[in-house]
Amino acid sequence: MHTTLRVAQINPALGDLASNLDLHVAEVDQALADGAELILFPELSLTGYFLKDQTAELALPPDAPLFAPLLERSKSISIALGFAERARDGRLYNAVAFLEDGRVLHVHRKVHLVSYGMFDEGRDFGAGANFAAFDSRRGRFGILTCEDFWHLPGPYLYFLQGVDGMLVPSASPARGVTERDRDEDGAARLRSATVWSRLLEARALLTQTFVVYANRVGWEDGIGFGGQSCVFDPFGRELGRLPALESARLTTRLEGSLARRARVQTPLRRDEKVWLLREELARLEREGAIS
Repeated sequence: MHTTLRVAQINPALGDLASNLDLHVAEVDQALADGAELILFPELSLTGYFLKDQTAELALPPDAPLFAPLLERSKSISIALGFAERARDGRLYNAVAFLEDGRVLHVHRKVHLVSYGMFDEGRDFGAGANFAAFDSRRGRFGILTCEDFWHLPGPYLYFLQGVDGMLVPSASPARGVTERDRDEDGAARLRSATVWSRLLEARALLTQTFVVYANRVGWEDGIGFGGQSCVFDPFGRELGRLPALESARLTTRLEGSLARRARVQTPLRRDEKVWLLREELARLEREGAIS
């Protein structure tokens, strides 16, 4: 994998598909002009996040005509964007579409729907059922939508499938600032961004892959989204970060040689005992510890 990545930290308008499509097209066109080969948008970037009663009205199948301008551009740049998906059986999903070569190459349905605090995603969305890696012209990727990244199975399954990068679109609210939460230059960092950074760094280091986090900004229903999108390399080093609370763009280079070097230096995948995990899970199930 050798690709130039653009992270689009945007502020989508809640429920306004036409406006959000224009925003996506503008961001894609600018990314193309800047030489990017892959662009990642945040979670539910095409619809806004707190959809509630609008979910069914705004949900689209992946082959909806609305995607046409983006599909055309995907012949020149790969595009990952968030949308509310209407499946053939009528179920609705919090989904991410990966567009490439004029077609929908892959769709990830969010597996771990959030149902605590201010969130109630399970009211309107069905849960996805797999973490399937896919191959594109830009590399081999796995998608984890926000909460998916907090649970062990998704990143671990992508680690086993040998992905080059994990794409993590998010709609994470902004929470708190303390004196401890500062960047290297002394600038204040949201407490929520500090927690995300620790998680992203650890996952990148332990899975020896690039981790790309695209978080949105703006306000919905009195909730502010934090931004501070960032990218980590397979050694757990931060390659770039965007500011909090404002729309911005991040461009960086993902070089496969870094992943190869990390995996030779510390061969975690080679030495992983998958058979042990399989046998221990079976034992725990027999003992009634899990179901």
